[in-house]
Amino acid sequence: MLVRNATLPDGRVRDVRIEGERIEAVGTGLESGSEVVDAADRLLLPGAVDAHVHFREPGAPHKETWRTGSRSAAAGGVTTVVDQPNTDPPTTTGAAYDQKELCARHSLVDYGINGGVTPDWDPETLFDRPLFALGEVFLADSTGEMGIDGDLFEDAVHRASEAGVPVTVHAEDATLFDEHARDRAGEGTGREANADAWSAYRAAEAEIAAVERAVEIGVGAGARLHIAHTSTPEAVDIVADAPDTVTCEVSPHHCLLSRDDLADLGTLGRMNPPLRSERRREALYDRVVRGRVDMLATDHAPHTREEKDATLLSAPSGVPGVETLVPLLLAETLSGPLTVERVRDLTAANPASTFDLPRKGRIEAGMDADLALYDLDRVRPIRGNRLHSKCGWTPFEGRTGVFPEWTLRRGERVYDGTMDTFGSANGENVRSA
Repeated sequence: MLVRNATLPDGRVRDVRIEGERIEAVGTGLESGSEVVDAADRLLLPGAVDAHVHFREPGAPHKETWRTGSRSAAAGGVTTVVDQPNTDPPTTTGAAYDQKELCARHSLVDYGINGGVTPDWDPETLFDRPLFALGEVFLADSTGEMGIDGDLFEDAVHRASEAGVPVTVHAEDATLFDEHARDRAGEGTGREANADAWSAYRAAEAEIAAVERAVEIGVGAGARLHIAHTSTPEAVDIVADAPDTVTCEVSPHHCLLSRDDLADLGTLGRMNPPLRSERRREALYDRVVRGRVDMLATDHAPHTREEKDATLLSAPSGVPGVETLVPLLLAETLSGPLTVERVRDLTAANPASTFDLPRKGRIEAGMDADLALYDLDRVRPIRGNRLHSKCGWTPFEGRTGVFPEWTLRRGERVYDGTMDTFGSANGENVRSA
């Protein structure tokens, strides 16, 4: 394939020639005897690397499957995903890893699989597998009830450091949760629930303290430490001021939504960590724009509407997001301080660099042909019933996004937006390839 006259993230107009699974050349006036795609006046981005998804298999295929989750990824311009360990069974042993990889073979996009930590984990067999990272290591309970104590966390970080495996941390200190706020949750269900009580319960101070402690342990162990879904500007600053071996991600919902949105969202807005104040959201967004945040990752955590339509204390935590990550950010570039180059860095170049994916994240000769084409003039409202996640809803209902015309994964068109059709399930494990 030859993609002609595409606008790259830095504004240059170039041709991109693809041979097999790789980009063969980037330049002007390139010739090719194969398929030619006219990309004039369109933006070509490297496929996004979403370092934080929960595709729910094995264990909860009614929420999501590798097939539906990877379709949703491809339809949003995401060509690599990293799945977290809180499935059933949890990915805490070599055998559980193997079981999950059998499910992952149904993925349309490339993938990594993280290993988890519980009191009965088996590090010997787990580290014998091609782990993408150790984590999400939960310092407080969330979906899957995998929260661990500080001693086990410290031991796991040292083991991972010795094995040369990065550690991804869900950092909240449960001893700082506000139980009085939890008691104010009430009995309302769905959109009638007092969802703001969840934000008050899992207080910002619980994250800030846990990030500070996790960074101290990670740096002391010489580990590569990654803080998941950082929701407060204070926690971002702790990471940004730490050594380069420590990185963090911010999720789109923490960047674009706040406690002000919870009256409309109800239990659809219950997540861990929770939404923060509008003041903190604005400060977090500012740090994303200014480069103090390493990457955006979605924490794509789908549940059915029926599961969410419950009281605040019984509804599960989590929201879908893999399909709307890049579309939301591109819409932001049309009206705010976020630039297309920054979107490229946040969603592709930086996660690929952070997690040692040398053929991902950039549009250069020799790289995997992971690409997505966008028309920035085609902005449309986001509707949950038009997305491809199995859960069928989104916390961003009614907001606007720029969705890809097509998505390539290693040269194969895995999504055609004009026909809303998908390619074959041929994703590969990025740590095994």
